[in-house]
Amino acid sequence: MSIFNVYPINNIDLAKAKDMTLWDSEGVEYLDMYGGHAVISIGHTAPRYVSYLTQQLNQIGFYSNSVVIPQQEILANKLAKLSGKDDYSLFLCNSGAEANENALKLASFHNGRKRVIAFSSGFHGRTSLAVAATDNPKIVAPVNQTDNITFVEYNNIDALREEFEGGDVCAVIVEAIQGVGGIKVATDEFLCEIRTLCDTSGAVMIADCVQCGCGRSGKYFALDHSGVSADIYSMAKGIGNGFPIGAILISPLFEARYGMLGTTFGGNHLACAAALAVVDDIQDKQLMENSTTLGQYLIESLKDIDSDKIVEIRGRGLMIGIVMNCNSTPYRKQLLQEHRIFVGSASDNRIIRLLPSLTITRELCDRFIDTFKTILE
Repeated sequence: MSIFNVYPINNIDLAKAKDMTLWDSEGVEYLDMYGGHAVISIGHTAPRYVSYLTQQLNQIGFYSNSVVIPQQEILANKLAKLSGKDDYSLFLCNSGAEANENALKLASFHNGRKRVIAFSSGFHGRTSLAVAATDNPKIVAPVNQTDNITFVEYNNIDALREEFEGGDVCAVIVEAIQGVGGIKVATDEFLCEIRTLCDTSGAVMIADCVQCGCGRSGKYFALDHSGVSADIYSMAKGIGNGFPIGAILISPLFEARYGMLGTTFGGNHLACAAALAVVDDIQDKQLMENSTTLGQYLIESLKDIDSDKIVEIRGRGLMIGIVMNCNSTPYRKQLLQEHRIFVGSASDNRIIRLLPSLTITRELCDRFIDTFKTILE
């Protein structure tokens, strides 16, 4: 049997990892400035992460949500403290796409409406409604196509207001910082207008924080920089540091009932152990503060590079986009193949994405900057 060939892959067999360092099966060392799509938040094989998972696995690894799982309550309380969303509820699932599916479903249950506003360049997942709300026709199969999604230009307040004139909007789903879309940052005015329009119309504001959450922007949710609160926050990637887990934080606006949402594996004992390790490390090691400080250092250092090949540096915290004046693929390949540094791309192939662990040091920032300057020269 062969592997279904849907990924363009680098011929690298990673065999070992520690914090931001990777080693392949031949012992060659790599620097991870991408974290496997923003998944690695507290470092590869972080000691607390390994310890919590090992302890939990030696006790019980899984049972379904038909029994009490105390770790879920512990996680909910710690997330409330870390995120500042004390009066929200937590629903646990398995991925970012599943989190967004449940968020959209919950919004529709709440107000009985169907029409969802999504934005140009947005990415929300590859499952049914999540992919329909993703601005990439190439990954939307005919069965996923629906008239219930309306795309509006990102950061365009006038266009957004027009879509609310009919009074039929169910929900708005927005990334405060677009990841796959190219590290585009929403303006505070735009996010505040979404909140206002949702409040006056009875629509639900969903903040997709799958990539821009978990402290990556310097605040727990990137939306927090605007001073706005969403009705639902979707989360995944960094909250499990590599263990599959997704979640939605749900405001008191919504009333739960049995059978409304469901999942087999969501919130299992091991997933909660992984998420608890992340929460504890972020708090104890002040990783959001590190994201702010070293993210700003990286951004300013990149802006100081004197090269006509760089058009713009975008981002916030440790979610950074380097916009080139040409296809970035040769530069990304050179970083990986010659200098052993992992970086990412975006839907716009001019962009290099940096999504390192929140544990990054000044020394590793300098190593990347110096190497990047070398390949530009």
